[in-house]
Amino acid sequence: MSRLMPETGLDPRPRMLSRSGVFRLKPVDTSEEEQAGGLRRTMGLWQLVALSLGGLVGAGVFSLAGVVAHEDAGPGVMISFLIAIVASAAAALCYAEFAGMIPKAGSAYTYSYAALGELVGWAIGWDLLLEYTAIVAVVAIAISGYLSYLFGQMGLDLPEWMLGAPGTGSGHKVDLFAAALCLLLAFVLSRGTKESARFETILVVVKLAIVALVIVVGAFHISGGNYTPFLPFGIGGAISGAATTFFAVYGYDAMSAAAEESAEAKRVLPRAIVISLVIAAVIYVAVCLVLLGMVKYTEIDTKSPFSSALASVGFAWLGTVVAIGAVVGITTSALANMLAVTRVWFSMSRDGLLPAWFARNHATRAVPTRVIWLVGAGSAVIAGLLPIREAADLTNIGILMAFIVVSAAVVVLRRTRPDLPRSFRTPLVPLVPLVGIAFAIWLIANLDWVTWVRFAVWMLIGLVVYVFYGYRHSAENRSAGDAVPDSNPEGRTP
Repeated sequence: MSRLMPETGLDPRPRMLSRSGVFRLKPVDTSEEEQAGGLRRTMGLWQLVALSLGGLVGAGVFSLAGVVAHEDAGPGVMISFLIAIVASAAAALCYAEFAGMIPKAGSAYTYSYAALGELVGWAIGWDLLLEYTAIVAVVAIAISGYLSYLFGQMGLDLPEWMLGAPGTGSGHKVDLFAAALCLLLAFVLSRGTKESARFETILVVVKLAIVALVIVVGAFHISGGNYTPFLPFGIGGAISGAATTFFAVYGYDAMSAAAEESAEAKRVLPRAIVISLVIAAVIYVAVCLVLLGMVKYTEIDTKSPFSSALASVGFAWLGTVVAIGAVVGITTSALANMLAVTRVWFSMSRDGLLPAWFARNHATRAVPTRVIWLVGAGSAVIAGLLPIREAADLTNIGILMAFIVVSAAVVVLRRTRPDLPRSFRTPLVPLVPLVGIAFAIWLIANLDWVTWVRFAVWMLIGLVVYVFYGYRHSAENRSAGDAVPDSNPEGRTP
């Protein structure tokens, strides 16, 4: 039997490997109007900056700077952070162009779907579902360690079974603090965007105040001799250290997932990305200057760099303040990433690639509570039962893949859709995107092979889901079906 339509001779079925198949493009919706049943635009510029800083300023300040200085770069850790910030800025400028052009939820998923096609968008979205959820779990485990320390300082003897995942210590059964924190963050997000943004902003202000206090106190105890030799491991050590510090300076991508919840998104989102990255850069350089000025890099305690450095200059009491700052600071990172994964999931479901049941918002709070609680439960299981290293191994490769795709998508869309209005334009295209792509590829090439295996398995599962569900239920597939050419366009009576 012929599959061609009568009279027209057209085949109504799209070819899978074509622009009408798996590479069909999501229409670029530049509208900022709220849709019925959609997300509410309630966040302003500084709430977005706070959300971005929640992801940008966290573990990098309280632990990573000391670890990289001690093991890789010495005082040259400042160069490590500068290299990482420049590389991160290249990707950030690409995110900023998309954020000002497509003010919709989903971040890298939405951007790649609109520029490179459905299959690429699906792959990045599916990838980010795991990556962001794992990041929430990793951060929760790190916070749990600081909470245990604080309770110990207060003389509370907690039972061993609740202090860590199986295999992380004698008698450990579950990391109860970490699991509970994931559920608490889900509760905060479920209250609504305005409420969770206010909560995040308050925590970020507290965190920055503590960081400022530490920097000011430490600045009076800097010894110039501690900066020499500046590059004890050579310039190669500083460059190697940049690969590690990079993972402290990409938090803006989580903020871009909230594009559909920001007022005047086209105007404020690009500004929020740039402002937050500049603030983070200043903070990281100041932190490195103070830390390496207070104590010789060889004497840094990698478990508690700032606490030990402050103790060495007679301010041991500030160690508790630093621990509180670490708890607050890292909590903001967890909240930013949980918000990001729920918005990516919501956007994929609204586009039909995942069941629409997930895209139904709460009737009054206008947030995807179903997805929020599922992510909260999933991250709680990972945080409670996996050691931090195993959970961390799930995170790195996916974010870097997203950076590569978004940077490439900017170049592609400049050529294919130069007519689209852009409130912000990435400078020096294609040079800037290529810098972001090259740095991400370099980092990916140095990841452990186990990371690649886990990534491949997750993506294979995703491909099966897409083939058997996403491809057929895609909103773009349905709209293509509705647009099948009319076999009797003039309405003639047979």
